[in-house]
Amino acid sequence: MRTLIHGAICVFPDGSRPGDVLLEGGRILAIDPPRTVAADERINAAGLHLLPGVVDDQVHFREPGLEHKEDLHTGSLCCAKGGVTTFLEMPNTRPPTVTREALAAKLEVASRKCIVNYGFYVGATFDPATGRTNAAELKTATRTPGIKVFIGSSTGDLLVDSQEALEEIFGETTLPICAHCEDEQTVRDNSRRLEGGRRPSDHSLIRDEKAAIIATRRAVELAHRHRHQFHVLHVSTRAEAEFLRERPAWVTAEACPHHLFFTVDDYERLGTLVQMNPSVKSAADAAALWDALRDGRIEVIATDHAPHTLEEKRQGYPKSPSGVPAVENSLALMLDASSRGRCTLEQIVSWMCEAPARIWHLQGKGRIAEGYDADLVLVDLARRATIRNEDQLTKSGWSPWHGQELTGWPVRTWVMGQTVFADGRVRDDVRGSEVLFCRD
Repeated sequence: MRTLIHGAICVFPDGSRPGDVLLEGGRILAIDPPRTVAADERINAAGLHLLPGVVDDQVHFREPGLEHKEDLHTGSLCCAKGGVTTFLEMPNTRPPTVTREALAAKLEVASRKCIVNYGFYVGATFDPATGRTNAAELKTATRTPGIKVFIGSSTGDLLVDSQEALEEIFGETTLPICAHCEDEQTVRDNSRRLEGGRRPSDHSLIRDEKAAIIATRRAVELAHRHRHQFHVLHVSTRAEAEFLRERPAWVTAEACPHHLFFTVDDYERLGTLVQMNPSVKSAADAAALWDALRDGRIEVIATDHAPHTLEEKRQGYPKSPSGVPAVENSLALMLDASSRGRCTLEQIVSWMCEAPARIWHLQGKGRIAEGYDADLVLVDLARRATIRNEDQLTKSGWSPWHGQELTGWPVRTWVMGQTVFADGRVRDDVRGSEVLFCRD
């Protein structure tokens, strides 16, 4: 089937301009084809902007083991609604994705349940009793974007804070590595000093700037010394942003919407609904993240979509779990920021489409170009709508941005040339594809 998207303002790698885009066989067949070109479907996109589909390189869709919060199907529905055409999912499920067999099983489930494209990290493990890691699995894993390391802030086998174990993982594996960077000892010391915390705002005192910068420095030093491709997940502090001015070319970083749009001042209004790891920080920290995005120290925006039910989140601190759902609103949040002059549409495409596809070596993703996959999102920059809990597709059924009006929304999403969202509705009768990697 051939689809012609006509009259949109397209955001290309070299800038934005009006253009026509012809899709066929899951690919972008032509840019500005002849006016007489044959097409089975013609989309009049006048007044709208066409973007590459968003690549969200950090989500937690909770399957297997925690499907009451989210699952691969509902998570992919959220993606389609939000203009996210590819997601990369984290390994801290139950059981965790730490073996080739577990990875293959998750890929098989995704092939049956996901309406957008998908990939899954493999997690690093360390057993303090034996001193062993799962490096043998990490060395031989394929069909994965890379290795996820929890350098602090985890439970069970997914916490890797032994220097010897980290040296082995960074020194003996070849897949790209990403990490959650919060120093476990600092977090424990702060928690002890605050007697575990009593108020939601104590969370930011326990998981403070010191915990973040110590772990980030440690991880980047390992990556520098071993010349290992490394990605710093969810940077949350000004200290980290400043540190990233001096880093090797093979180290990259990302920020999340909750650290860009929320601060410690929001605890009074939202309480545990803005509890997350790493914690929200000050307004100065949030401003520093915006500055780092604009000058290239931080290349990527990803959601760290981590849903819990409202019942779970409303437990008294510190029983309440950390994490927020975000994937179906992340692009709209950034489009709204653009409407307010905080960034340009071209920057959004760089941060949310091109850079994650490039960093994770995703084949055919991240840009509007002939031969690339037909993963696209049409957005209406003038559309105004309010985020409401009752409208959310996430199984958790809520958003920390509930009640916030945004200007600029996705109105149609294609995955491999198939419409998965249009006219306010998601189609669940199509299936996405496993992402392919083009590593050297």
